[in-house]
Amino acid sequence: MGQIHFIGGEKGGVGKSFTARLLAQYFIDRGQCFLGFDLDTSHGTFSRFYGEFTRTIKVDDFSSLDNLLTTAEAQPDAVLIVDLAAQTAARLGDWIAQSDALNLFDSLGYEVFLWHILDDGADALRLLDKLVDTYAKQPVHFVVVKNLGRGEDFSGYDQSAVVQKIQQNNGFVITLDKLHGPLAQKIDFNNQSFWSASQVPNALSLVERQRVKVWLAGQHAQLDRL
Repeated sequence: MGQIHFIGGEKGGVGKSFTARLLAQYFIDRGQCFLGFDLDTSHGTFSRFYGEFTRTIKVDDFSSLDNLLTTAEAQPDAVLIVDLAAQTAARLGDWIAQSDALNLFDSLGYEVFLWHILDDGADALRLLDKLVDTYAKQPVHFVVVKNLGRGEDFSGYDQSAVVQKIQQNNGFVITLDKLHGPLAQKIDFNNQSFWSASQVPNALSLVERQRVKVWLAGQHAQLDRL
């Protein structure tokens, strides 16, 4: 079966592109071929770090979004990673609804994963609840990511009614550990993939590269659960 992973969260700055980069590195390290699609045309973060695997598409252009289904049809066993920009849920939702996209993916043998990256604010939780209500009856899997790089207290989620909704829909919940702030910033300024940051000398020190390796191993263990 193929897979398509929509990496979203609707809010800006919650770590969508960071998570897309991590998932890309996970598939690289596991020897799994994938194709990336960057819908964040204003920043292009995903394509900046994993450009050889990624192309840009436009969320407000149906013919551009149709490339997702065209690719799925042509490559039935592929893994597709879609990095969503902030505030794209309505436009993407229009395409999904008018194209019957989720059922088309299902008919092509694709599993659809809707990722929602959470910070510890109330808005992120409200948007997650809306996402689940919108697509609960569709052939999708929900993946909730508690991003410790964007918050420390996720008790609001743990005590919310949306937890039961995720469980009822066989959703997944994983925790994204925080990568040391100055180190993450250095990787970004160097335009490095996580592989490059963990392996290539000179750009980072020996101990910094080891920190990236340790962090990656922990995150890969989380992703293995999926």
